Amino acid sequence: MEASELHDSTQSQAITNAGVIARRVIENVARVIHAPDGLLERCVMALLCEGHIILEDFPGVGKTMLAKSLARSLDCEFARIQATPDLLPSDITGVNVYNLQANEFEFRPGPVFANVLLVDEINRALPKAQSALLEGMAERQVTVDGTSRPLPTPFLLIATENSIEQEGTFPLPEAQLDRFLLRTSLGYPTVEQELGILDSQLHGHPLEQLRPVVPIEDLAVLVAAVDDIYIDPLLKRWAVELVRATRELEQVEVGASVRASLALERAVRAWALIAGRSYVVPADVERLFEPVVGHRLVLGIDFAVDAESLDREQLGRVIWEACLARAPRPQPDWDEERFGST
Repeated sequence: MEASELHDSTQSQAITNAGVIARRVIENVARVIHAPDGLLERCVMALLCEGHIILEDFPGVGKTMLAKSLARSLDCEFARIQATPDLLPSDITGVNVYNLQANEFEFRPGPVFANVLLVDEINRALPKAQSALLEGMAERQVTVDGTSRPLPTPFLLIATENSIEQEGTFPLPEAQLDRFLLRTSLGYPTVEQELGILDSQLHGHPLEQLRPVVPIEDLAVLVAAVDDIYIDPLLKRWAVELVRATRELEQVEVGASVRASLALERAVRAWALIAGRSYVVPADVERLFEPVVGHRLVLGIDFAVDAESLDREQLGRVIWEACLARAPRPQPDWDEERFGST
């Protein structure tokens, strides 16, 4: 076997192993959370992309349990912030406190110094408190009294928004929404799933029996493996053209930024890894376009009024089809294996 073939074989095996580890986390979380198809994969995908998630959902569907289950599966630190109008930036980042005995100030870290941070009902916090999270999301650090302090690795922020109560809320600005890798939702479970939830909690919550399945140190290996996923140049160009198409739609006032192209390209690589493939296929782009790009768009006033009767999935389909009309799929008659060839 030549050196190049040995390298390819070793790399392929590393990708396969990383996919197995990622699916192990998904299966473990699924013991607690009855999620719709693909949602747990998206959450693990965000971890692999070192991105953040916004959950727009109804109360009581398991958002907190989802975040706790992810943290416990990785044996990492979890923290929760309940956003309220009186939440201060220092309640998030921490504060310097004067120590009389040591005759100096000492830093007491806030909940942001956790591996998995749940910010519940983020849109109930004042914009000043919301902005305290921006630096951490973008730069993996926070600055308190002029001193920058790095956040732990990994750092996953899961923010929730209540989709039925809008009074007393402060909608996230577009610049902050753009910092989230994806937007998704749990939704209500099916009848069978809800019956399963009742049975599983008959003798206590299943979270109490959940055990770590992947050491937190191994997550860095998974993150690195995403870089080795192959994406055909045609698919990469298609992803960029789809994002650029949002800037030209008459339904959209402000289209997606360049950050959306970066996020989509990284997301489809991570999704392929979780799926057990070493390459991206067109279906990956189609599946992730709305969750990754949809929340970054500012709809035109006239279209927003017309779209009030549509749910998020229907609205996403309208935008997707409009973008697809401007940026058609590349070579739709090709076999998927074609996209795995270099």
